[in-house]
Amino acid sequence: MLQIESSNLLLEKTIRECLSTEIESLKGIQRTFTDFDFTTYQVSNSTAKHLVVVSIYVKCWSDLVNYGVEEYLEAKYAKFNKVLQKIETEAGYDFSFVLDLSVAQKEDVEFKEELVSELANLKRNSIAAPFEKAFSRYDELAETYANSNVYSEEVKQELENESILTINYRGLDESIYIKPSFDRVTVIFSTIFKDETDKIFGRVFLQEFVDARRRTVQTAPQVLYSHIEPPLDIRNVIQGRADDNKGYVTFVLFPRHLVKGDRRQNCISHIQFFRNYFHYHIKCAKAYMHSRMRFRVKEFLKVLNRAKPENVDDEGKLIENRKTASGRRFEVGRG
Repeated sequence: MLQIESSNLLLEKTIRECLSTEIESLKGIQRTFTDFDFTTYQVSNSTAKHLVVVSIYVKCWSDLVNYGVEEYLEAKYAKFNKVLQKIETEAGYDFSFVLDLSVAQKEDVEFKEELVSELANLKRNSIAAPFEKAFSRYDELAETYANSNVYSEEVKQELENESILTINYRGLDESIYIKPSFDRVTVIFSTIFKDETDKIFGRVFLQEFVDARRRTVQTAPQVLYSHIEPPLDIRNVIQGRADDNKGYVTFVLFPRHLVKGDRRQNCISHIQFFRNYFHYHIKCAKAYMHSRMRFRVKEFLKVLNRAKPENVDDEGKLIENRKTASGRRFEVGRG
């Protein structure tokens, strides 16, 4: 299956063009583009040609602020402080950087490539903040309860009362819930199915996740799916009544997925965009099914056209139109 990239290709292309174009030849830039999850980017150099402002709007930014996204981004991009500075946020956006091309173009190729990659992953890094916080809390709990009896009533109660991080990434209808524990991190996605067929495709699609883990990929996270009723872990934080069109997908991340370093970062990159990946493949499956249906209909029409008599009247009766070798017609009814 196709994996959706976490980086924004248009943002990456724009920054790469800015770094490869001489400042004297650089024209005014004013580009705005939007992802299908309502995230909006703007790249402009209205104040000076060599100062490129990169801004981002994320729908769930107010939730991300609660989990320290601004501090996380500033720390994430601190290694580029020679060329990249946090500035006052542009109107209509949530976070802004200014890139000084006069300095950045003098850096080596490796530095430029890393800079382009990190800026293209600006949305990924923004949504990563609550995951990093949850994983850090997992590290604390794992150390705290390493030598404790986790089956005791007191410890169970403490773990059940552990706070749940909530990201309303598409409004209140669709959210991400992250609950850390001493031996796992549970990530739950709530999603809306607008069509009945989406529910069926979604159920089949998720069953493949379960079957794949049983057959070959036994180190993959455990995947659970529930319809209408939310999982027990988040029933205390769910708002509103039950919705027939809502489904819940649960991922259980075990310690092998949470190893610090590249494995943890790779886990964050893949899981935070699962909703987009999920619905993208549902739409691809429906498009494939529709194309196959249209193909079969065309084939059936060909068969029907071949079976249709050539000479019939308005009532569907066959018209006798046979001739002799000399051109005379056969007339039915004459002796």
